[in-house]
Amino acid sequence: MDKEKIIKSIKIAAAAVLAITIAAELGLKYSATAGIITVLSIQNTKRETIKSARNRTLAFVCALILAAASFHLLGFTLFAFAWYLLLFALLCLYADWGEAIAMDSVLITHFLSERSMSVPLIGNEIALFLIGTTVGVLVNMHLRKKEKVFQKLADDVDLQIKGILSRMSLWLMEEDKSGYSPDCLIQLKESLDLARTCALNNYNNALWKKDSYEVDYIQMRQQQSMVLQEIYENIKSITCLPRQAKQVALLFEGIEQGYHRENTAEGLLKDLDLLFQDLKSHELPSNREEFEARAILFYILKQTKKLLVIKREFILTHPK
Repeated sequence: MDKEKIIKSIKIAAAAVLAITIAAELGLKYSATAGIITVLSIQNTKRETIKSARNRTLAFVCALILAAASFHLLGFTLFAFAWYLLLFALLCLYADWGEAIAMDSVLITHFLSERSMSVPLIGNEIALFLIGTTVGVLVNMHLRKKEKVFQKLADDVDLQIKGILSRMSLWLMEEDKSGYSPDCLIQLKESLDLARTCALNNYNNALWKKDSYEVDYIQMRQQQSMVLQEIYENIKSITCLPRQAKQVALLFEGIEQGYHRENTAEGLLKDLDLLFQDLKSHELPSNREEFEARAILFYILKQTKKLLVIKREFILTHPK
């Protein structure tokens, strides 16, 4: 089993026991409820935990008001609770507090069971809520950014993109492209999804310093992956090999060799512009098949320029 999942399970169990113990030591009724609230308060990141606690606190205040009104008008009956639940669920869904419906309503059932909303009982429920929520928030405050994990995932993404560019330079020179599969692009998408999840978790675990570099970096690579998908499809559609294909293949080799995280792509863009000018000076195609192939090559070059511009814009907006 994943070590991280084991640690999280232990953390949840320990936090729940701690909350129940505190509630019991304070002599609160329904002390086990504090443990349930703690479990529901623990989220994957600090930001999510604090946001959840804030939403549930606001929802709990509304739940108390709605419950007081419902029980006062309709008595401590199942119908009154159903009426409260209808109104509370509508409010929570409208305010995007859906996660608070079950937790807060469990506290409200205590009023129904006791057939009372006396001040001491309301204080009891507020105390249960505060203990459970506070323990849940404090337990998650130890979460840290996993910078090394992200670096490994980002390096893996970069290595895969280099491999894709290398394959493109080779397959561009092959007339029979039936063996050129999109497996590497599919694998890249999966790796990007993993890296994006890690980047988002890192961002949401940094409460005071909002550094979006990792998230933006993966977003940039995702944009490039979509361009690479388009280039792949165009390479597959080339049915003949004009002599200009060799020049484009060499360009891909150059991009692959100069591919690294800090490359501004300025030099590669200059090489691309020179290649554009050179190809435009070539004599016109001699037949329709060559014309179509060269048209696809020109489009591939335009897509390649887009690929490089995406990287250049990222570097310019994220100076080290």
